[in-house]
This record gives sequence, structure tokens and C-alpha cells, in this order.
Amino acid sequence: MTSPLTISARNLTLTLGQGDAAVEILRGIDLDVATGEVLALLGPSGSGKSSLMAVLSGLERASGGTLEVAGEDFAAQDEDALARARRGRIGIVLQAFHLLPTMTATENVATPMELAGDKDAAQRARAELDAVGLGHRLGHYPTQLSGGEQQRVALARAIAPRPKLIFADEPTGNLDVATGHDIIELLFARRAETGATLVIITHDPELAQRCDRIVTIADGRIASDTAAG
Repeated sequence: MTSPLTISARNLTLTLGQGDAAVEILRGIDLDVATGEVLALLGPSGSGKSSLMAVLSGLERASGGTLEVAGEDFAAQDEDALARARRGRIGIVLQAFHLLPTMTATENVATPMELAGDKDAAQRARAELDAVGLGHRLGHYPTQLSGGEQQRVALARAIAPRPKLIFADEPTGNLDVATGHDIIELLFARRAETGATLVIITHDPELAQRCDRIVTIADGRIASDTAAG
């Protein structure tokens, strides 16, 4: 029996610009990701892997093709509808932490849930920060936190709403090797506990081998799709 799909993309394209200035970024991507799977998107800079993540996560609208994500038809929705569809379904961890500097760690995690109408947002934020080892830093602002601590806050923010799908785009890119290793261990541990589907965008073959499957992107196309290990 096959697992249900969290992502199903067919002939997905992305073109930026118009006329003579148009640039094809994605050139017909076919991709299925099973529920609970851990997938690595591997490829050099400029290959299109981050653009693919942006389309799959609803941050960018595809130019063509079909795309279903976590039970929603992303191809048929405008930007406002995509923003609503992402809420609670998709968590995103980026290389740049994107924390709001005027908010404490707890507020950074709680605010997106509050905007979604979660009345227990603050309590859930504190619990998730505790789970990522920051129970003693709840009231600290981003400038009072190290890079690794800021990424832990970003990770807590992504996971606290219990999304079905988590994207991590070069999540250790701004961290030293040891801190980056700790963040990856934490990411895998939290994903295992929540059962979310995880897509990691990386150029690190060693990290990719820890996933269930490796999809390599080259020139806006899938160059290979293999089981890891």
C-alpha cells in the first residue's frame, strides 16, 4: 500500500519576467512526495532548487502545471489564497532567520499562530521553545541571541502550529559547523516527533544522505531522483 501524497506536481513551470526579458527558472517538474517522507533537494546555486521550494510552499505562484500540496490545489489560487492555504499547513525555515527584532522569542513564535486565531498561541510557543532548548530564553530579543539560538526560534516558529509539511532552505547556511550540526539534529528530532513531511534544500551531500530520498535539480529540471543511503 502506497503512502498518501503531501505534494503532487506535474509539469510545473516558473518563468520570471516577460517578453525578451523572460527567464525560465523551472522547466517542467514532475514530483511526488509521500506523507511523512524526508526529501532532500540537492543542486548547485542557480539550479532552481530554492525557486522550486518557493513554488511548492506557496510563496511563489507557478507559471504553469498542476500542484497539490497538503490537500490544497495551489495551482488554482491567487497570492492571497495561497497565503491562507499556507497558514497552519506549512512551516518554513530559511537560511536567514527572519525574526522580528522588536519581538521576544516567545512573541516571534506565537504571533503567526495568534494571527491564525489560535487562542493558546503563547502557551504553545513557550512549549515549542522549551522543546528546542530555549526555555530559558523566552523573553530575549533576537539581538540578545546567538545565531544558533535565533535559528532555534525560527525552527520553533515553523513547527509550533504542527504543520503537515516543513521546508528548510539551507537552514545551516549562516551557522558554524558545530552549531549547524546541532540545528540539523534538532530539525530531524522535532520532525520525527510531529510526523511532518520534511523537504530540505541543501548543497550538502552528507546531509542529503540522511534523508529518505534525494532529488537533484539542474537547470530547472529534475536530473535524478534516488533513494538515499
